[in-house]
Amino acid sequence: MNYILDTHAFIWFIEGDETLPENTRNEIVHIDNNCFLSIASLWEIAIKSANGKLKLKVPFNKIADFLSGTDIKLLPIEFEHLLTLINLEFIHRDPFDRIIVAQAIRSNYTLITKDRILSDYPLKCLW
Repeated sequence: MNYILDTHAFIWFIEGDETLPENTRNEIVHIDNNCFLSIASLWEIAIKSANGKLKLKVPFNKIADFLSGTDIKLLPIEFEHLLTLINLEFIHRDPFDRIIVAQAIRSNYTLITKDRILSDYPLKCLW
C-alpha cells in the first residue's frame, strides 16, 4: 500500500503522540507499505514553527535525520500535481492540505489524516 501522510499525522508519528492511533502507526511502519511526506508538509512545519504557531518536541533541524532513519520518502511537488490541484473543488481552503490532496489523488496514494473533510475529495483516506 502507498500512503501519504498529512502534516499532523507526520508530526504525531515523529513525536510518538498517542493521538495517532496504534493501527495507523503500524501501517506507517509496516515493511510492505510505502510512506511519503509531501515537501509541502515540511514547508508548513517550517512556517508554523518560525511564526510560533507550532511547537515541536523534535527540533526542526532533526526532521531530516528522522526521515533518513525511516522509510518515509520525501515527495516533491511536480507539475502533474499542480494540474490536479487547479481542478480541485474548494472543499478545503488550506493550501497545504490542498496540495497534499492533489498529490494523493494524482499518485493514487491513500491519505493518512484525521481531517474528515478531506475524505470529501475523490481519494482514499485512512484514519
